[in-house]
Amino acid sequence: MASPTPDLAARSAAAGLVPLTSPPYDSSRESGVRSYTRWLETERGLRFSGWDELWRWSVADLDGFWASIWDYFGVRAHTPYEKVLGRREMPGAEWFPGATLNYAEHAFGLPEDAEQVAIVAYSQNRRPIELTFGELRDQVARAQAGLRRLGVGRGDRVVAYLPNIPETMVAYLAAAGLGAVWAACSPEIGPAGVVDRFEQVEPTVLLTVSEYTYGDKHVDRGAAVAEIRSALPTLKHVVHVPNGSRELPDALSWPELLGEPGDPVFEPVPFDHPLCVLFTSGTTGRPKPIVHGHGGVLLEHLKNHAFHWDLQPGDRLLWFSTTTWMVWNTLVSALLTRSSVVLIDGDPTYPDLSFQWRLAERTGVTLMGISPPFLMACRKAGLDPARDFDLSRIRQIGVVGSPLAAEGYRWLHAQFGDDVLINVGSGGTDVCTGIVQGSPEQPVWLGEMSGPSLGVDAKAFDENGEVVVGELAELVITSPMPSMPVAFWGDPDGSRYRDAYFDTYPGVWRHGDWIRFSELGSSVITGRSDATLNRGGIRIGTAEFYRAVEELDGVADSLVVHLEDAAGGPGELILFVVTAGRGPLDDALRDTIARTIRTRLSPRHLPDRILPLAKVPYTRTGKKLELPAKRILLGEAPHTVVNLDAVADPDALTALAGLARQRTHTPEGS
Repeated sequence: MASPTPDLAARSAAAGLVPLTSPPYDSSRESGVRSYTRWLETERGLRFSGWDELWRWSVADLDGFWASIWDYFGVRAHTPYEKVLGRREMPGAEWFPGATLNYAEHAFGLPEDAEQVAIVAYSQNRRPIELTFGELRDQVARAQAGLRRLGVGRGDRVVAYLPNIPETMVAYLAAAGLGAVWAACSPEIGPAGVVDRFEQVEPTVLLTVSEYTYGDKHVDRGAAVAEIRSALPTLKHVVHVPNGSRELPDALSWPELLGEPGDPVFEPVPFDHPLCVLFTSGTTGRPKPIVHGHGGVLLEHLKNHAFHWDLQPGDRLLWFSTTTWMVWNTLVSALLTRSSVVLIDGDPTYPDLSFQWRLAERTGVTLMGISPPFLMACRKAGLDPARDFDLSRIRQIGVVGSPLAAEGYRWLHAQFGDDVLINVGSGGTDVCTGIVQGSPEQPVWLGEMSGPSLGVDAKAFDENGEVVVGELAELVITSPMPSMPVAFWGDPDGSRYRDAYFDTYPGVWRHGDWIRFSELGSSVITGRSDATLNRGGIRIGTAEFYRAVEELDGVADSLVVHLEDAAGGPGELILFVVTAGRGPLDDALRDTIARTIRTRLSPRHLPDRILPLAKVPYTRTGKKLELPAKRILLGEAPHTVVNLDAVADPDALTALAGLARQRTHTPEGS
């Protein structure tokens, strides 16, 4: 472990934090943040003593900060902006009125980058593919010519039922350049879930595959595509992207779409013109269609990727994602920094857990993103990737998707040492970026995210709307961000949007996470605030439960559910446990779990019952389905509380429904 400076050691001790690593992480190069602060001093006459002062300025002077991002990165505007913030109030903040630009125009690098690799793609049913920036530009221009022949223009909706392959990125950039609006679903999602999403935006063109491969399974999607087509009355054209040997009837082929060369088109659009519609998971209702604008995504991703992820020209990003998840949009935005991106199509753990580490070695990635479940699975399996593979080019490991236990930090640090930044963060589809995370200029605290992102005025509010430090409370954002949603699609009066984020604290964004900030600004997220466990006035986040329980030998996974008592009693707290190696959930393991919860968490949070479970239900993006599980245990049918197409394995919910029936018929007192 790196020795902290005396000042850092004193500050961390006072805040009760354990410093794991501290900058510099790579003294051989200047970080993106350092380059930016030098520019601020030269061009703006601004000097900052360190990261904390820079962050405070970034949220106190929104006009100055975001204007500097625009100028520092040389945003290409077709008409200039009149001011940075036309309106500041939330919801309804108006950014860069008067400006016209296009996100896609910034994704192809400079002329001298034409021969540099932009995309490296690995698929389980194709040979590896590489595209240079020049080849990407040519394919996007051809795709635009094809889309224009199909009548696609500014404001039209183009949707994709495609996996994470180069054609998907090409189509996205082509649509964006034309000023069309993009939405995508992974082909793993069933037709009902796809229609729930796509019918809301009334698309005119669908790009789709007729098959895909996941691990050792080859899946025919011909019938699903036919069902989707018949359920979208506004659809005029279907484009088939080959992903195997199957053809798709009555569809234009991808080679035909790209048949004519041309020059790329970049339609000048207002800053808040819709770029894409991202959908919420739809686990508890119809997916919300979140509209993100060209300018907001462009500025936010330039800032995030260059300063927090430290992507610079020549770097390479590997981060598994499906096309449904907002992380996919951030992968595309790596191109904004003239970095290249590695795409994975298929099962990221096939044929074994080492696949992503082998791919990182093979492709020479500098930033690798992983999920906490994958990380902890590697740890439990005894993998030693830093020893077994040449990962010497990696400078940063990004971790998002769910809270990471302190043991995960320790494992990563033991693997990669002081020279690799462990950047654990949290954000969301709602803002299409990170809200709290790290950077190359911040220390890493054991078990903590380093702090709010630049330009993100994140705080913790109690139930009275007061800022609290050192206590679990609601994660809020008190100042507007350019990448906050332009709107929800089909919400003309903005009521759904207001209800989603501003119903609790008027004028303040409530994100829905339960967070604790330390005196130094670091933070821990313990789960969704609506899934917080409140027993006897003591609140504990579900993530704290999982940290304690899933570290135990014999436990592979877990799910905790609190069934409240309508009469005001303590209710029933049930802990479901998936045992490791199909071992038994016996009295000895139950006693170990109970003792761990009593000592590490709270005696009041001892489960009333500890029950075995074959599988924990997850969304397709890796989040535990806590609230749907609660409603199922209270007697509701799985299909009425969750869109089964959003569930990774619906059989896991079927098992819970069976337990609910047993619970209903269990005699009182047994």
